[in-house]
Amino acid sequence: MNKNTNIAFVLILLLALVAAYLVWPLQHPTWVNSLLFWQPEGARSLEFRQGLDLQGGLQVLMVADVPEDDVEITSGALETARQVVENRVNALGLTEPVVQVQGSRRIIVELPGIDNPEQAVDTIRETALLEFAEPPLDVEQEGLRPGTPVTTTFGLTATGITTNATVFKTVMTGAALKDAYPGMNQQTNEWMVQFELQSKDADFFGDYTASHTDQMLCIILDKQIVSCPVIRSEIPDGKGTISGGFTYESADQLAIQLRYGALPIPLKIESYKAIGPSLGKISVDKSVRAGVIGLLVVFLFMLIYYRLNGLAADLALGLYVLLNLLLYKMVPITMTLPGIAGFLLSTGMAVDANILVFERMKEEIRRGRSLNNAAEAGFSRAWTSVRDSNLATLLTCAVLYFFGNAFAASLVKGFAITLALGTIVNIFTAIFVTRTFVRVAFGLFGDKVLEKPWLLGI
Repeated sequence: MNKNTNIAFVLILLLALVAAYLVWPLQHPTWVNSLLFWQPEGARSLEFRQGLDLQGGLQVLMVADVPEDDVEITSGALETARQVVENRVNALGLTEPVVQVQGSRRIIVELPGIDNPEQAVDTIRETALLEFAEPPLDVEQEGLRPGTPVTTTFGLTATGITTNATVFKTVMTGAALKDAYPGMNQQTNEWMVQFELQSKDADFFGDYTASHTDQMLCIILDKQIVSCPVIRSEIPDGKGTISGGFTYESADQLAIQLRYGALPIPLKIESYKAIGPSLGKISVDKSVRAGVIGLLVVFLFMLIYYRLNGLAADLALGLYVLLNLLLYKMVPITMTLPGIAGFLLSTGMAVDANILVFERMKEEIRRGRSLNNAAEAGFSRAWTSVRDSNLATLLTCAVLYFFGNAFAASLVKGFAITLALGTIVNIFTAIFVTRTFVRVAFGLFGDKVLEKPWLLGI
């Protein structure tokens, strides 16, 4: 063996040890997690992320609650609504939630590992559509009581107006909010929600309150009156409060919905389904069992058919599995059932390159070439086929990922990502790692192999 082979062999062993340590399910030191700078701060870890179908959870489909031909629903507005919903979901403290736009009117939300699906549905269902609106001059005091449903001009169409409808004129919506948080009214000792407007909207609000002194301005939440205070003076700083007999919990929940829920368009829940954790555990157990059986079959086939070369391929395949699992933890990749299927498929495909190389190697040996020359010729001449097949797989993965992203099919994306990562790792292990192991094996046992060609399956 030459010096370069020895160095490559040592580096591969070190890589295998590091990968095994990081993949092994144990509590890693804090400094190890801190190295994962690309992960969100506060959530850096080397834990496997399980998707909705593995650990159970909730899937919610939301749709824009406006007429089909409403021109206000642009891709930008829907994307902004998606970000708002995502922020609201993140405030629930969940790990790896998925919030994606589906089509031109829908948003799909996946919440894996949630303990209280009903509470999550309630939090998502509350759109927290905040409006500041002028009551009509002819409205009776009875119609201004807290909790009274009202019609406002925001999002109103001709089909939504009845003959005797009383319409409140929307002055400003919750989209103008900069911040909201619970607070205590020192005079009444009641909880309230304090809010602050963005600077440009604060100027508008200041001008409006200055010109409407001694007039009512209703605070309306989700088309229901919260309160209708009288403007006593100009409010120049854009700060105000919402009172409504809150407890701390209800004030905090409303503040979260306002802070993360200033939706540019109203949304409603079209459907939702809960997946129990027991079903996910059964799926994981079956997937792991199938994966182990599949790996053992591949290991045995390579060892029985290609003998010494098969042993080198099996060792490289073991490193291939470790590196894939390490990437899933580091990136991180949220594992789903299709994602596991992509991993298992890529594992089976990982030995294709080795089979091409070993068959070419056999042909070279039968022609009378030496072991080392036959090995080098096998790897060199099989490289073109290996490269082209893996590039074709990567292209297929790119197409699957594109369509999965376009149609918010996270399961398809999971399959594409794991298959693509497996293909990239396969190029490294099947060519570089297996080649190094074969060189080491021929350097140590070359004479015995020449005497006993059956060790190569010849």
